[in-house]
Amino acid sequence: VLSKKYDPIAIGALERFVGDWAAENVPRQRTSNPAKLGAVAVVGAGPAGLTAAADLRRLGYHVVLFEALHEAGGVLTYGIPEFRLPRAILKEELGRLTDTGVEIVPNHVIGRVLTIDELLAEFGAVFLATGAGLPHFMGVPGEMALGVYSANEFLSRVNLLYAYRFPEFPTPVKVGKRVAVIGAGNTAMDAARCSKRLPGVREVTIVYRRSRTEMPARAAEIEHAEQEGVRLELLQAPTRVLTNEEGWVTGLEIIKMELGEPDDSGRRRPVPIKGSEFLMPLDTVIIAVGQAANPLISQTTPGLKTGRNNVVVVESETLMSSRPGVFAGGDVITGGTTVIEAMGHGRKAASAIHRYLRQK
Repeated sequence: VLSKKYDPIAIGALERFVGDWAAENVPRQRTSNPAKLGAVAVVGAGPAGLTAAADLRRLGYHVVLFEALHEAGGVLTYGIPEFRLPRAILKEELGRLTDTGVEIVPNHVIGRVLTIDELLAEFGAVFLATGAGLPHFMGVPGEMALGVYSANEFLSRVNLLYAYRFPEFPTPVKVGKRVAVIGAGNTAMDAARCSKRLPGVREVTIVYRRSRTEMPARAAEIEHAEQEGVRLELLQAPTRVLTNEEGWVTGLEIIKMELGEPDDSGRRRPVPIKGSEFLMPLDTVIIAVGQAANPLISQTTPGLKTGRNNVVVVESETLMSSRPGVFAGGDVITGGTTVIEAMGHGRKAASAIHRYLRQK
C-alpha cells in the first residue's frame, strides 16, 4: 500500500535486522525435547534439508543429516558468496541446529557410501534434499578446454575452498585477467561478482543470448554486478572456445543474435544473425546455463521415478516419491530455484513425514 505513494516497507532488511538481533541476544540452548517418535534420515544439508531437519527434530524425531561434502549448508556454503551471506551467520544457524540434537554426518555420498534402501532399513522415512548440482554445458567446440569452468565448480572453489583468501588458504582458482560468464541467472551474477574479487582479474563480462528484459536474474543482482564493473554483452552467444597449443583458453568466437517468436519458456527465442561472428579475447570462461539433479540416487534406488533433468517425481501435497517412505524437496524436484522455495519444501515435507509416520 505504501509503495503507491511512498517507498515500500523494506521487508528483507527488517527480517535481516530481526535475525541479527536474535543471533546476538537469544542464547543458544540445547534441547530437552526427547527423540521419542523414531528416526528420520535427511539426505543433503542445504536449505531444504536443514529446514526439514529442524522441524522434524522439533516434533520429537531423531534426525540424522547426511551431507556429501565436508561442510554443511549446501548452496548456502558453496554457491552463495560470503559478501551476500556471511559465513558467521551460516555457522551460527548450523550451531543452533546441532544444539537441538540434529546429527550432521559429512563426507557421505548417498548412493555410494550408503543406499536409500539401506537407510530405509534403519530409519522410518528418508527426505531427499540433494539439490541440482549437475551443471549444463553449451555443447560448443572447445568447451572442455583448460580455463573453462562450470559455475558450480568455480563457485565451490571460491566459496567452499576459500580461493578468494589465497594464500591464507592454499586452494587458489586459476583465472586470468579477462573472464567471461555465459548466462544471466542469479548464479551467473554470483560467478561474475566473485571473479571481480579475485587477484589479477581486470575485466569480467556477462555474455547472454537474449536482451536485458529476458535476463532471469533478479534486477537487484544485475544492478549490483553492474555497479561493481561487470560488463553486459547482450544478444550474443558463444559458438566456439578458442585455445592455444597447450589447450588453454584464449578467447570465444561469438555470434550476434536477434529475438524471434516466444519459445516454451515464454521468452522470445534468440535467432543467430548470419555472418555476424566475431572474436572476444579471454583467459577464463565460466558456464552458468543451468543445472540438473545428480542421477546418482535415482540410479541406485530401484523404483524411484524421475523426470526431465533427473528431478525426483513427487506427489504435490505430500512430496512423497514413488517409493513409500521416501520424500523429496528443493532443487531435486524442481531444478534450480530459490533458497526460500527450497526451505518451504523442507517445512512441507517435515509435516508430511510426521503424518506418514504417525499413520504407519
